[in-house]
Amino acid sequence: MHELTAIQLRDKIKAGEITSTQATKKVLQAIEKHDKIIGAYISVFEKQSLERAAEIDKKIAAGESVGQLAGVPVAVKDNMCTTFGATTCASKILENFHAPYNAAVVQKLLAADAVIVGKTNLDEFAMGSSTENSSLKQTVNPWDTTRVPGGSSGGSSAAVAGRLCMAALGSDTGGSIRQPAGFCGIVGLKPTYGRVSRFGLVAFGSSLDQIGPLALNVEDCALMLNVIAGHDPNDSTSVDEKNAPLCDYLENIDKPVENLKIGIVPQFAAGADKQIQNAINNAVELYKKLGAQIIEIDLPHFEYAIAAYYMVATAEASSNLARYDGVHYGHRTENPNDYIEVYSKSREEGFGKEVKRRIMLGTYALSSGYYDAYYLKALKVRNLIRTDFTNAFEKVDSIITPVTPTTAFKIGEKVDDPLQMYLADMYTISANLAGIPGISLPCGFDDNNLPIGMQILAPAFEEQKLLRIAKMFESKTDYHKKKPAIIES
Repeated sequence: MHELTAIQLRDKIKAGEITSTQATKKVLQAIEKHDKIIGAYISVFEKQSLERAAEIDKKIAAGESVGQLAGVPVAVKDNMCTTFGATTCASKILENFHAPYNAAVVQKLLAADAVIVGKTNLDEFAMGSSTENSSLKQTVNPWDTTRVPGGSSGGSSAAVAGRLCMAALGSDTGGSIRQPAGFCGIVGLKPTYGRVSRFGLVAFGSSLDQIGPLALNVEDCALMLNVIAGHDPNDSTSVDEKNAPLCDYLENIDKPVENLKIGIVPQFAAGADKQIQNAINNAVELYKKLGAQIIEIDLPHFEYAIAAYYMVATAEASSNLARYDGVHYGHRTENPNDYIEVYSKSREEGFGKEVKRRIMLGTYALSSGYYDAYYLKALKVRNLIRTDFTNAFEKVDSIITPVTPTTAFKIGEKVDDPLQMYLADMYTISANLAGIPGISLPCGFDDNNLPIGMQILAPAFEEQKLLRIAKMFESKTDYHKKKPAIIES
């Protein structure tokens, strides 16, 4: 199982060489053995997943058609609603919340005959870059258990890297798929905003959030995108397929992009560690050998991206999290004296420190007298950043950058310094502000044997080209085939 990709396992299950039940048992055994150390899962659905695997095996044995993920064990980040198990967002305020419906992406996984083995840990309400902000447990990096897995999709990323599932879903508001993928040495894709339905995703920053896949390689990411992409009438920001046609993302994935023009941004190098700079430079040289033309481009408003993001994201968080009031659902304080205490004490007891910080920042930015000075100005900067990318993509097909300025840092290293933590997302945030797709894939290792991630960005709704460009690099390297030592123990 350790050697198989999701596609290979899917094909073996369909061919009858292995059953979904056998594959699911293997994954559950791996979770039982290793997750007490890794801490990737908040909940594991052992009985339910085995029953579902048996149902899929019956369909295959009877010669019935099965979906694209026929019997493959996958995981879902615990900020996506499921009718089975709790939907906690790794927060005490939702610790016992059971959703009345499935998120659109969960429905699509089930329709594709996936086996959902569990829900993974995250920074509370997806607010963080290390999964240290989870109120429920600590997830560690499978490559070095003293280090963070990244965030906020650290649980999904660690589960894939630790072979505790074959693929997983995460969400990306400012880098929360790509950054943990980079830290854990796997592939993570943030699709274009609107490509995948957000219906049933517990909102953090509604104009920034996007669900996407994490997997061991580019092809498995393409398979997962095939399953979850598409218009959803329940999501008003979901893009109509007439305006952004869907395609089979696996089709032609092995076909190199001809006359490929790759943009590099010289000012990006200054913020990254030397070993990361060297790995990115080596990757660019490989693309040169594959016939790509390398063009220096300018993204002049990049330096304002973090400031703009933390105005827009916190303002939207302040609005979205107002619904957790101790009345409708979620945690409610005991024995309040009046309705004001119901609201204030429930939120005080239920929210963690980082969530409170972001709510206060956002509420301040939206308050009377400060709206124009902060929030409105941030929206103007966001438009400038979007225009920078539009101009750049007139010259190039894609842009290559580091995913992160450093490799995975030590647990506790940045937790008391929010600014340094926010800077961990310096290369990923601008793609969310612009709404464009980005992918992270492994491109090397540092002296501590920690994975180094490369980010590739593409124009809106050009995921197919983005995946093909990523596959060009992956097919000539073996970084994605290396495994953390913990899974061999």
